[in-house]
Amino acid sequence: MKLLGKKAWITGASSGIGQAAARLLAAEGADLVISARRDDRLQQLADEIRLLGRKVIVATADVSDRQAMQKVGEIIASQDGVDILINNAGTMPISPIINGRVDEWEQMIDTNIKGVLYAIHAVYPGMAERKQGHIVNISSVAARLTYPSAGVYAGTKHAVRAISDTLRKEAIRYGVRVTDIQPGAVDTELPDSIVHDKIRAAVKENMYAEGMSNLQPEDIANAILYALTQPPRVDVSELLIRPLVQEN
Repeated sequence: MKLLGKKAWITGASSGIGQAAARLLAAEGADLVISARRDDRLQQLADEIRLLGRKVIVATADVSDRQAMQKVGEIIASQDGVDILINNAGTMPISPIINGRVDEWEQMIDTNIKGVLYAIHAVYPGMAERKQGHIVNISSVAARLTYPSAGVYAGTKHAVRAISDTLRKEAIRYGVRVTDIQPGAVDTELPDSIVHDKIRAAVKENMYAEGMSNLQPEDIANAILYALTQPPRVDVSELLIRPLVQEN
């Protein structure tokens, strides 16, 4: 059990990468705090984790809600903090900028950028005080490139990459490690958040085209575990992970 005695907080834990990470970290001995908006799914996941003999706190919250995230931070502080934060929650309602879907822009900014910052703010000071901890931000291959219809989404992921690298440089003095993981196409529910019907259909068609073998959430969970279990002298700053057949 590589993480026995560790405590981890995972956002966006109700499905996809967050859910896979929760299962893997629990199997490796970690106790968990799991967050997402869908309480029913969190409760089911919590039951699985308890069957593995691990402790789990269900903290139902929307990462874009500053007050809700502050309350989760208070719960975590009352339990002597966490050793690991996995910032996984995200949304992707992409569309051409000319469409002017301002509400969706704000949703991506609030979830993908502010949500990451709210979670960091909730636990990073405690990690710094204890002189140990690891923050893992799940961004995207879109943190390195842009493509039509995804300008705002890519902008949020570029921001997460910049925040991660800045935090890494600041956190060195406190013994806190920071990792930015950038997945390519992964079989998750993320494309379902695309409201624009034609774009959603096009994204799914591209993801599931003949010959395309997407990453699975477990692949990213394994990458997270790799970063978390390196010797203390090692900081895995970035991991870019694509399906073998994905060119961009």
